[in-house]
Amino acid sequence: MSDADIPRGDSLFRAPPLAEQERMVEAMLFASSEPMSLAEMAARMPHGSDPAEAVQLLRRRYEGRGVQVTRVGDAWAIRTASDLGFLMARETVETRKLSRAAIETLAIIAYHQPVTRAEIEEIRGVSVSRGTVDQLIELEWVRFGRRRMTPGRPVTYVVTQGFLDHFGLESARDLPGLKELRDAGLLESRPPDGTEVEGLGEDGTGDMFEDDAEAALPDDGFEDDED
Repeated sequence: MSDADIPRGDSLFRAPPLAEQERMVEAMLFASSEPMSLAEMAARMPHGSDPAEAVQLLRRRYEGRGVQVTRVGDAWAIRTASDLGFLMARETVETRKLSRAAIETLAIIAYHQPVTRAEIEEIRGVSVSRGTVDQLIELEWVRFGRRRMTPGRPVTYVVTQGFLDHFGLESARDLPGLKELRDAGLLESRPPDGTEVEGLGEDGTGDMFEDDAEAALPDDGFEDDED
């Protein structure tokens, strides 16, 4: 549910003052272990409340502070300011590292979503094992998207809100382009002679900004999600 979907208008009951609504939103985001959508907030708040406006007030109040009110996909969360993340390094639990195949597969899904298994294999140039995709799904970084309206109706894969939250992204549009990756030293400054980076445009974002990619971000149900 987006900001525009939250019901506003006349109510039989008087809504709490906006300052009190801001306190309610602050309490919910502080206590919640997962980002909360406006619909989830509205369901818990008194009738007639405006969580969208309360979130914006709270977001401005926390600007420049050690924690910030951050948008994660279609939800909101209180997160440590990005420049202070190093202070929490000692409390970070190190989990098993992803294999090279899993990292490459995750990157392809993030930049080319919605993408089928066959398309992933075409971009990587090698087959993708079911275990690699299953691992990403178990981490809740990848989920099934809509099926393609092509012969066989293959299932597609897209990144999840959990992926955005883990990497501190508001949306998939915030993924770094080729220039940013090169500046960070994660890519060679130029590809080998006679080669091209398949599927990436001049800004390094590939086709992830096409209309169908927008529709694939966490939105709809999972009626066609079985492989």
